[in-house]
Amino acid sequence: MSDRMQALADRFITMLDGERGASEHTVRAYTREVQAFATYLAATLGEDVAPKSIEHTHIRGYLAVLYDRGLTRASAARALAAVRSWFKWMAKEGIVDQNPATLVATPKLPKHLPRVPSAEEVNRVLDGIEGDIDRAGRGVPKKSSATDGEAYTGWPERDRVIWELLYGCGIRNSELVGIDLASLHWANDAILVRGKGRKERYVPLGDAAAEAIRNYLPHREAKLQAAGKGALVAAGPLLINQSARGVARLTTRSVGRIVKSIAVARGLPADVHPHTLRHAFGTHMLEDGADLRAIQELLGHERLSTTQRYTQLTVSQVQQVYDETHPRA
Repeated sequence: MSDRMQALADRFITMLDGERGASEHTVRAYTREVQAFATYLAATLGEDVAPKSIEHTHIRGYLAVLYDRGLTRASAARALAAVRSWFKWMAKEGIVDQNPATLVATPKLPKHLPRVPSAEEVNRVLDGIEGDIDRAGRGVPKKSSATDGEAYTGWPERDRVIWELLYGCGIRNSELVGIDLASLHWANDAILVRGKGRKERYVPLGDAAAEAIRNYLPHREAKLQAAGKGALVAAGPLLINQSARGVARLTTRSVGRIVKSIAVARGLPADVHPHTLRHAFGTHMLEDGADLRAIQELLGHERLSTTQRYTQLTVSQVQQVYDETHPRA
């Protein structure tokens, strides 16, 4: 990669991280994709390639190379999105006259509707976690009594909060682990969450989630006191781990493991993950008559088209009912 292209790539990534406030995951992904494309340009057009000399045919050629490497259409689409964003920034800065990536069509992706558990299935899981809490209160080991899945051993008071907030509030995994005690606005029955691009929004705190949090807080306090971190009792992260290496904020990866282990223990598919509960939140609200715009606001979607994916899921379910029940189907 030429020094000039490297400098332009660095400036673009700095802008993403600073001005746009992109997530850490987005910054890492765009850094990887932009540098890979710049390396390709240096190999095919020479180290002294000028940004203005890059045409849409070069970008299409790069996508062809990615396909030859065995990358999926989704991976190629992500690479194109990064390149397109990079050249859009260069056009805005006057480095290139126009964005050549706009002439490159985004690879068509297969439409996979998310598998969403029913409201009854989610309620069954939550009832099971409450049962684990009750048994623990009576001195029974904290082990799931589920007989239709693998055993679950965990911290049910905290894990109930995880499920209640992911499903009851429809928040993202990253938003969940970012919640601090100061984010809880009890008087307004709301939680302040920080979403993509560091945008903040309030989401309603339902009665079930509020009860789960109140039940969990004394256990959180006891663990912090035992770890010598009493200063975090009235502040700091809401969700903490129970690692032998010390108490710390729960990570998104840990939340994913917890959600999956509980789901499997309660007989749900092994592909259930935190985002599944977010999809369930939107789908179940829509099925019960909620306005699509209201769901968009609750989920923190910038575009209504993103929220409309839930209507596709609902229509498919209606179609299935029609096929199974109507005599002329």
